[in-house]
Formats: sequence, structure tokens, C-alpha cells
Amino acid sequence: MDFLTLFLIYLCFVLATVALLCICSGRKEGFLARSANGASQVLSFIIPTQLQRVTQRALHRLFHTRSCLFVVLHIALQAAVYGEYTWEVFVYCWELQFHLLFLLLPYLLLAGNMGCFILCSRANPGVITKSNHTSLVKIYEYDGVLFQKGIVCPTCNMEKPARSKHCRFCSTCVHRFDHHCVWVDNCIGAFNAKYFFLYLFTLTAMAATIAIITAAFLIQVVLLSNMMHGSYIDDQGQERAVEILFLIQHLFLTFPRIVFMLGFVILLTLVLGAYCCFSLYLALTNQTSNEWYKSRRYGCSHHLMLQPHDRQVVYKNIYSRGVWMNLKEIFKPPSVLEKKKK
Repeated sequence: MDFLTLFLIYLCFVLATVALLCICSGRKEGFLARSANGASQVLSFIIPTQLQRVTQRALHRLFHTRSCLFVVLHIALQAAVYGEYTWEVFVYCWELQFHLLFLLLPYLLLAGNMGCFILCSRANPGVITKSNHTSLVKIYEYDGVLFQKGIVCPTCNMEKPARSKHCRFCSTCVHRFDHHCVWVDNCIGAFNAKYFFLYLFTLTAMAATIAIITAAFLIQVVLLSNMMHGSYIDDQGQERAVEILFLIQHLFLTFPRIVFMLGFVILLTLVLGAYCCFSLYLALTNQTSNEWYKSRRYGCSHHLMLQPHDRQVVYKNIYSRGVWMNLKEIFKPPSVLEKKKK
């Protein structure tokens, strides 16, 4: 295995680790920040003080302010995967006479994903200003548990509308705040949630499609070589039939970058697929990630009550209006005029 291959494998492993830790969740940044702070405390005994200060400033800028680093990482990951797919998998599959439309499907998904990415990152998520505050505060009712009337944002100096939250990255309050996504370098709110959902869906479809095509290519190679019916000599000099483990090892030695990319996109498909299902669940139940996280403190119930003995509040989601209307609200956020008609 050449040096370039080893370097690419190491690079992809590092990028994949960061990607899985930061995958599109509003709470992951806090986890990473705590991990980084813990690691910095351990390393403070051996790292010079001046280097520690530089590292702390870099970590603060990375995890407490808006940064395009993860956008660059996002593009680098896509470029690495699509570069490997184009220069090796596509060429081999074309020689094996795979259907052209099947091979072009990842590029079509990429075009759609980039469009959704640009719209999601550039669109106004629902920033609350003094000019639109009066109208936005009338859209949702206060549930009295997660959102209390009369709470003033100390930074924006405005009363928080129901379902809003102040984003510490953007330093603004956002209407129907879901989370701040570092991958698009923007908040996900009422007005760009539809773009984020489509971005996440196309990203999952991209990873799954590339994984299917790559797996189909490797299976075709195995079938054409008739390798499953062969045998090999083990370390003890015994002849053994080809097993799955030996087959995977042989494919990795023959196509190292392709096999590593396949493992990466399969793992990415599982992670993204799980997050996509979670986002769909939130959309169908008319919840945001912020509300779902906060509601875990109170538990979920069909009744909203205040217990007389222990004063324990039980949370009920008052914003759900049925599956179809909840899904419609993602793609067409309600306005004040629509609310008055009800």
C-alpha cells in the first residue's frame, strides 16, 4: 500500500470522526466544546502557555462563534467521496456496463443537495427584529411550560415570542428555533426548515446511492472472478475455502480506497438516516430539536397539569395539529393572517 493511500485513509478517518461528532445537531457543539476543554486541561501540563492561549482562542472561535470551518470540511468530505467515486468507481462500473442513469444518479442528487445547501445557509431562518417582533409574537401561543409570557431576551432586549430562542452563535433571537447547524453555518428556524429537511434528505440519499453502487461493483468483481469457489493456503500451510473475512481483506488490498470509501459512506448513511428519521418525527409531531430536548426535563403527557404536592410540571405539546398540518407547516410557516382565520 503506497504512502498516498495511507495518507488518504488517515485523512478520511479524521474527517469522518469529526463529521460523526458534529452531525447536524444543535447539542453536539456543546459536547465537543466540553470534550475539547477536558482535553486542554490534561494537555496543559505539557503544552507551553503561549500555545495554550492560541489554542483556547481558536477553540472559542470555533465553538462559540460562527465559523465557516465546518462548511469547508463539508465541501472537503464531499469532494473526497465524489473524487474517489468519479476516478475509480464510475470508470470501473462503466467498463462493467452498468446503466448510465444509475451511475449519474449521485451527481443529480449532488446538484439538488448543493441547491438546498445554498438556500439553507443563505436564507433568513426567522431572525426576530424590532420591526417584525409584533407580528411574530402573535403566531404561537405560550404553553406556560417551555415558553413563558413576559420573558425578555437580555441580549436583544425584546420579549421572546413562543417557540423562539436566542442563538449564541448568531447573537440573535430566531423564530421557531430548531438548532444552529455548523454544517450550513446558519440557524435552522421557521423560514429555512424546509430547505434543511430537503438538504438532509438529499445528503442521506447521496451517501446511500454511492454505497449501493460501490457495493454492487465489488459484488460484480467477486462474481466475475469466481472467487467464492476458490481456496487459499493459510499460515499453517492448510488449504481453506474462501471465507467472507478473507474476501474483504482481498478486496481491501486490491481496491483500498474504494473499500474504505464504502465503509465510510455506509456509516454515514446509517448516521444520516437515523437523524433524517428523527427530523421527520419532529416535523410530523410539530416539534423542534430545542423543544424536544427541553421537554425531556418534564416528561411527555397528553395532559398539562401542575401537581399540588410536588409541584411537578408535566409538558404537553400544544402545537401539534395533526400529521398533515404539521408537515405542511414546515413548508409553509403560518402567518398572523392565517392564525386569525382559525
